[in-house]
Amino acid sequence: MFQPSPWRADFPAIAALQRQHQTYLDSAATTQKPQALIDALSHYYGHGAANVHRAQHLPGALATQAFEATRDKLARWLNAADAQQIVFTHGATSALNLLAYGLEPHFEAGDEIAISALEHHANLLPWQQLAQRRGLRLVVLPLNEHGCIDLDHALQLIGPRTRLVALSQLSNVLGTWQPLAALLSHARAQGALSVVDGAQGIVHGRHDMQQLGCDFYVFSSHKLYGPDGVGVLYGRVQAQALLRHWQYGGEMVQLADYQSASFRPAPLGFEAGTPPIASIIALGATLDYLASLDANAVANHEASLHQHLLRGLADRDGIRVLASPQAALASFVVDGVHNADIAHLLTEQGIAVRAGHHCAMPLLKGMQLEGAIRVSLGLYNDSDDLQRFFDALDQGLELLR
Repeated sequence: MFQPSPWRADFPAIAALQRQHQTYLDSAATTQKPQALIDALSHYYGHGAANVHRAQHLPGALATQAFEATRDKLARWLNAADAQQIVFTHGATSALNLLAYGLEPHFEAGDEIAISALEHHANLLPWQQLAQRRGLRLVVLPLNEHGCIDLDHALQLIGPRTRLVALSQLSNVLGTWQPLAALLSHARAQGALSVVDGAQGIVHGRHDMQQLGCDFYVFSSHKLYGPDGVGVLYGRVQAQALLRHWQYGGEMVQLADYQSASFRPAPLGFEAGTPPIASIIALGATLDYLASLDANAVANHEASLHQHLLRGLADRDGIRVLASPQAALASFVVDGVHNADIAHLLTEQGIAVRAGHHCAMPLLKGMQLEGAIRVSLGLYNDSDDLQRFFDALDQGLELLR
């Protein structure tokens, strides 16, 4: 049954890709952009670019107003208690590295950092390197057969020596939501700080920071139909106060002379230099667009397409879907066929999917896999996209088997 996307026309790149005979099924890597974002970028550059926070002239005031309006919109989107809890970075990876460096003085040799077995490299390597520098123990929380953190084992492993728990909200490989409520509550009871990598979760539903109860939450704009080069770091005020500054330059200084300086608190204290002003303003326009949509209709559309995807994969012999995907993606392998060969044949037929280890190499190694094919959906996809994918997959498998 045909399932159209009522929002497809809002994304001009989708029509452009269709004219090139391309079907885009790689939204977990990055999303296509709505016209509202493109218009905001054009307006900023076409009506007078200016730096923010510093100039007294009108263009500077207008740019600052629009820039800070995005911070306010993000605070509402996340239900943060205050807009000052929102720090702009250059991406989720940048935010996680900021945290690993900024929190380093609070660790002592023998302390523990807990991560899960499914983490993206961006939420593994900063903590791994911190552990090596400070003589810490990196504890890996195991998964159950469904691709979720094994809660019973995790609660045993997070103990009095645990100083920080850093977990993905939604796996970028397995498409599984993690049991954060119980894990974060337990970490808090042990006196540990918590970091949630929301890079995949942010685009599926609204997430209330006050209800979630984490100390820090990070995501990248480009996963949320926004521009690239922008990340968001939410932090509780008390947690933000623990961070040492990590980049130095304009805007983040309170007082400076040749021998010493003092620095602003968050957020501006962690936004040294000229930020990606146009992109942050465009992120605000993207949030306005997303807020205008019927959230239930979006969720139902994505859930229906996801079930269509899972049924189609299950109907084909020799295909194994990894874990039990719950969100708008699925990763799979084909018996006796290398994932790169499948990806090559799909690419030749204009199907854009992702292949490889998906920046989660330890997870794939633990599953005795070299890689997998990942299909991921956006609100602009429809059942015709999936039919083209399945047709191309069938043709590819016929050649490879």
